[in-house]
Amino acid sequence: MANAKKSLPQCQKPSGWIGRLIVWNMNSRHSTVTDWGLSHASINKTDRILDVGCGGGRTIGKLAAMASEGKVYGVDYSAVSVSIARKVNAASIAQGRVGICKGSVSELPFQASRFDLVTAVETHFWWPDVLAGLREIERILKQGGTFVLIAEIYKGAQTRMAKLVEQMASRSGIKVFTPEEHHQLLADAGFTGIQISKEESKGWICAIGRKVPAR
Repeated sequence: MANAKKSLPQCQKPSGWIGRLIVWNMNSRHSTVTDWGLSHASINKTDRILDVGCGGGRTIGKLAAMASEGKVYGVDYSAVSVSIARKVNAASIAQGRVGICKGSVSELPFQASRFDLVTAVETHFWWPDVLAGLREIERILKQGGTFVLIAEIYKGAQTRMAKLVEQMASRSGIKVFTPEEHHQLLADAGFTGIQISKEESKGWICAIGRKVPAR
């Protein structure tokens, strides 16, 4: 548990050479849960997409492959994560298909109603204000646009990792929510058509919401 406590700040905001190692590890470790979560979403080849808390950029690569005629952006408040994400996606950036910048979910550096799809993978439990972050995401989505949240832990999951994180939550600052609380957070942020999917044996959760379409 002591090692877990030491690594949590680096998971939250990677920095230095240790942070670089952690980001590369995240690119590998989060790949499977990302694939599972994205399988619940409908992604069009012309979509304009943003990955919030993009980490090392592997999710950006997956999204760029799906939105082959669109454009994918990534934003992260860790300079180390941005650097690695740019390296991982260098070819797509050179082609003008991907853009990655430093920024926070609390104040996303994008105009309103810009994106067809916004994703957040393994990141929302570190946001300073989860509801405010969700409202900021809702702001930059087009009407009828989709938000996809993916995480490998949720409150009440019976996996060893989920139980450990819950035990450490009050001291680490990490925020864990039940599936019902995820649903309520998206509803409070203004999303509609909310769908919650779980992979109970692994403790994974995927929450999907849509911005109210124009009438």
